[in-house]
Amino acid sequence: MQTVKRLLQEFRALKISLSHKFVIGVAVTLIVAMGVSLYLISIKHEKLIYEQLDIQAKALFQQIVLTRRWVADHGGVFVLAPWKTPSPYLKESEIVDVKGRTYLKESPAMVTKELSQYAKKEGRYWFHITSLKLINPDNAPDAFEERSLKVFESENKEDATTVEKIGPSHFYRYMAPLYIEESCLKCHSHQGYKVGDVRGGISVSVPMDYALSMIRSERVSMILVSVTTISILLLVLYIMMKELVLRPVKELKASMRDFSKGKKQDTLVIKTGDEIEDLCDSFSEMAHSLAEYYTSLEDKVHAATKSFEEANERLAGLNEKKSDFIAKISHELRTPMTSIKGAMDYISARISGLSSSDKDTEEINEFIDVIKNNADRLIRMVNDTLDLERIESGVFDLHLSEINLLPLIKEVAISFQSQTSEKNVTFRIEAKSSVVVPVDEDRIRQVLINFISNAIEFSPENAEIKIVVIETDKSVTVAIKDEGRGIPKEIFKKIFDKFYTIGKRQGTGLGLAICKGIIEAHNGTIDVSSSRAEQGCTFYFTLPKTLGDLA
Repeated sequence: MQTVKRLLQEFRALKISLSHKFVIGVAVTLIVAMGVSLYLISIKHEKLIYEQLDIQAKALFQQIVLTRRWVADHGGVFVLAPWKTPSPYLKESEIVDVKGRTYLKESPAMVTKELSQYAKKEGRYWFHITSLKLINPDNAPDAFEERSLKVFESENKEDATTVEKIGPSHFYRYMAPLYIEESCLKCHSHQGYKVGDVRGGISVSVPMDYALSMIRSERVSMILVSVTTISILLLVLYIMMKELVLRPVKELKASMRDFSKGKKQDTLVIKTGDEIEDLCDSFSEMAHSLAEYYTSLEDKVHAATKSFEEANERLAGLNEKKSDFIAKISHELRTPMTSIKGAMDYISARISGLSSSDKDTEEINEFIDVIKNNADRLIRMVNDTLDLERIESGVFDLHLSEINLLPLIKEVAISFQSQTSEKNVTFRIEAKSSVVVPVDEDRIRQVLINFISNAIEFSPENAEIKIVVIETDKSVTVAIKDEGRGIPKEIFKKIFDKFYTIGKRQGTGLGLAICKGIIEAHNGTIDVSSSRAEQGCTFYFTLPKTLGDLA
């Protein structure tokens, strides 16, 4: 059953039309069913013909037995046959009538033998009397007869049959035993027989070439009738399939294709009076409902699109005003803050020239330092805000030139000498003497300053900051590794977000976001990594080595 299901699934998956699948399936089913039927009918027909041959052979056998019994009951038969010699096995086998004609006596066996010779000459059938205890050597049994006689004596079997090819022809051979009767003892008592013993047997051979030709002819006729029946049935089924199923399905398929392409069509009506008509009605209802829904949806989408466009226009205007406002307010803030910082520097310089022993002077210096530091912080905040705004607005201009990274890294590292001296932090730079890349020098310096300042801030005393430059055929990677407490992996994705700071660190939270914007503007990548096995974390960025990559 599983095999049949698998074959049906494979047949259903074939890329052929439904009509061909249907015709092939029906044809295979009919051929198998008709083949089995023909095989059974052929076997039955052959069996009937063999039964007829068997009945015919038995009838001939009975006729021969009756003839022999008649001859035996009359003590033999005298026949006028002057060309024959008297039988040496019979007593008083010859008489002469008053006219001098000689009559020879013939036993039942002799009559049987002569009748067999006559039948054989006619080509109809022939028979043979034989025994295992021969009187006449001419009656010696053949292989089939000898085998059958032995079975008759040992198993009391009533008859035996076989089909043999003798010469060019086939024969149906039947053999039955002959039993000793009272009349038989006159000739065979000296052999030790008694009534009821098997004396021998008679085999009847019926030609069956005509019967075999009938069997072959009937088989051919049945095959022709079956092929004709299957062909007519398949033709009728194909026409019915095409007209009743395929044609309506094709119309429905064409309507579905037109509907899928958005073509407007009238209501599809296929009058078949069956499930296909119900399917068409359902499709028409669905198409009508979808058309109405599509129309209403188009109106809603149009209205929503119009609302979005208006909202986008307002947002664009607001964004432009916001950018303009930030630029203006940053400019307005930068000017007074720069003036304030300059004034603070001047006042600080003048006060530092006064006597340092004055307590009031020391307090004024402390307040001035506080004001100066906060003014510096405000200036950095304004500059960072302007840079981030330019990056997000897409107006971040780069002034590219080919520079050697090693001198730039050393310059930035030296600029932090005062901070590193306080914590006794040292730098270890691993780079080739010449690593040239096309970049905006000021912007890359800004990224290095940010990375190195963070590394110094989070490094413990007596630590080492490692700066490694890795060069490949297409890119250059700069990695800055500190020995601080590291960064949890769960905040890796947040570290470059705007306004994100770690712990209570003082800062705007814009530095790393600006660094990310600068590196991405160079078509590079920026990331951070941290390992539990080692202290600290590593910030790194990768830049392309060719100007073509920045196009």
